[in-house]
Amino acid sequence: MTKIAIVTDSTASIPEWLMAELHIHCAAYYVHRGSEVLRDLVTIQRDEFLQWLATAKTLPTTACPGPGDYFEIYKRLADEDGVDEIVSIHISSKTSGAYQAASLAKSMLKASLPQIRVEVVDSLNASLCHGWMVIEAARAALAGKSLDSIVAQVRRMIPVTQMIQTADTLRYLYMGGRIGLAKWLAAEALNVKPLIGVRDGVVVPLGKARSRLQAYKIMADLVEKAVGVGGKIKVAYVHAGAQLEVEKIKQMIEERLDVVESFFAELSPALAVHTGPGTAGLCYFPVTAEEDSDA
Repeated sequence: MTKIAIVTDSTASIPEWLMAELHIHCAAYYVHRGSEVLRDLVTIQRDEFLQWLATAKTLPTTACPGPGDYFEIYKRLADEDGVDEIVSIHISSKTSGAYQAASLAKSMLKASLPQIRVEVVDSLNASLCHGWMVIEAARAALAGKSLDSIVAQVRRMIPVTQMIQTADTLRYLYMGGRIGLAKWLAAEALNVKPLIGVRDGVVVPLGKARSRLQAYKIMADLVEKAVGVGGKIKVAYVHAGAQLEVEKIKQMIEERLDVVESFFAELSPALAVHTGPGTAGLCYFPVTAEEDSDA
């Protein structure tokens, strides 16, 4: 039987227990904090990073893994694990260079090991939306499905897998240069909680609320509108140091929709730096009758 491996990067933010259970291979992002060069979820962990981030005067910068990082993983999988085929799934190419780096690594591997097939997929999404595609691909690989069917499954998920999240403050968007001082100060004064998502690979506004609970109600409204009353979904409740908040989101969602699978997940430092501590939201996709029977 052809042996297929699933590769991604740390911004997928998949819980470690699930990564291990599904044999997912991961390349770590880089976090540059002053003179320190840290590896996402390797030399810097979530709790430590969020505690520091809450007091930071300037934000660290992040960088995706390079072609050499991905090449090293691909080659190790072929040489040591006997892998014949690889599906490599990445955060949106419109927000990061990971997809391009992995594509270069694919070309590098072809030059040295032409018999190994690698398919690199642009998720056109982020966080656990990207993560859900990786999870479902890994499950399909373990079930013995072909590389082509796995890639087709991921591509079907791309347009229907959605993220909605809100930040506790716009401070980190301001510090990262994404909004101006006036907008930040006005939002803080009015206690505005912006809701954001990803559409066609880029971050977009989805609305705003005057309180967290109102923001969570809007999230539930948006999901219900997208999948229909009582619609079946798989959902990850995603946060950055805000477990109690996503538990509130979970309650609202599961009062309205048929959730066939869910789990809590915390953003990796490379993503949390852009929204800050207190971020809370969800990443979900609708489940078809065929997918439900497979589960």
